[in-house]
Amino acid sequence: MSDFNEKIIEEFRTNEGKVGGPFEGSPLALLTTIGAKSGRPRTSPVGYVPDGDRVLVIASNAGAAHHPAWYHNLLANPRITVEIGTETYEATAIPAEGEERDRLFALAVEAAPGYGDYQTMTSRLLPVVVLHRTDRASAEARGRAVGEELRRIHGWFRQELATLRDEVSAYLDGNPIIPSAAFRPAPEPAQRLREHCLTFCDALARHHTGEDTVAFPHLRERFPELGEALERLRREHTVVERLRGDLREAVATLGSGDTAGHRPDRLRADIERLASELEAHFDYEEEQLIPALNALTDVPWPRPE
Repeated sequence: MSDFNEKIIEEFRTNEGKVGGPFEGSPLALLTTIGAKSGRPRTSPVGYVPDGDRVLVIASNAGAAHHPAWYHNLLANPRITVEIGTETYEATAIPAEGEERDRLFALAVEAAPGYGDYQTMTSRLLPVVVLHRTDRASAEARGRAVGEELRRIHGWFRQELATLRDEVSAYLDGNPIIPSAAFRPAPEPAQRLREHCLTFCDALARHHTGEDTVAFPHLRERFPELGEALERLRREHTVVERLRGDLREAVATLGSGDTAGHRPDRLRADIERLASELEAHFDYEEEQLIPALNALTDVPWPRPE
C-alpha cells in the first residue's frame, strides 16, 4: 500500500470518515478486499455514488490503462468490507454488465463528472461495481449461504449425469451396469437406462422451469446488474431443452427391433452433447450468480426431486 493511501485511511478512520486534500467534500469509502494472490486483506480508499440502498464504485484508477488492484481482488472474492463515515458493514460486490453498466455509469457521471473525464483518458471500459449490503446475522442464523445451495443442486445433476454417461457407455459396449440386489428382479438393461434418462430429463426440466419462472425474476428484481447474465442463462435453457428432447427421443424406443441399428450411436452423441452444454451452463451460472445469492438470506430456488 502506498504512503498516500495509508495517510488517507488513517485520516478517514480518525475523523469519522472525513478527509481533506483532493478528496475533501467528496463521498469516500474504504473497501477491504482479500488479495487475489496473497489472500491477505487489503484496504483501499475509493469514491462512491449512493444508489438507493446500494453503493456504486467505479474502477477508474484515475483513467489509467489497467484496472485497480482492488477490482481484481473483488472479482476473486466478492465478499468485502465497506466503511462509510462511522459505519462498517459487509457487502457483496457485483460488477454490472451491458446496458445496466452503461445506465449506472451515466448515473455516476451525473453525480461526479470526473468519472467521465477518466473514461476519456483510457481505452478500457471503466467497470461499475454494485455493492450490496450483506445481512450477515440473518445468513449465519440460517446456517448456510444461498449460493452454496445452487452449487449443491448442480452437484446432484453433475453426479447423475456422470452416472448416466457411464450407463450409456456400458450399455452400448454390451456390458450393462447391474443394479444392486435391492432392485431385483432387475428390469431389462434398455428399460433401466431409459427410465434413468427420463427421470433425469424430467428433474432437469423442473429445475430450469423453476429458475425461469421464480428464481431468475427474483434475482433480476434484487440485482438489476445481473440482467444480461440472466438473459444468457435463459437462452442456454432453451438449448438445453432442445438437447433434453433429443435425448428423450433417443431413449424412447431403445432396444426395439426396428431402431436398434441406429439408436445406439445417436444415444451416445445426444448424451455427450447434453453433458457438454450442461457443464458449461452450470459453470457460468455459478460464476455469475453465486456471489449475488450469497448476499441473500433466502431465495425460492427449485430443487431436484
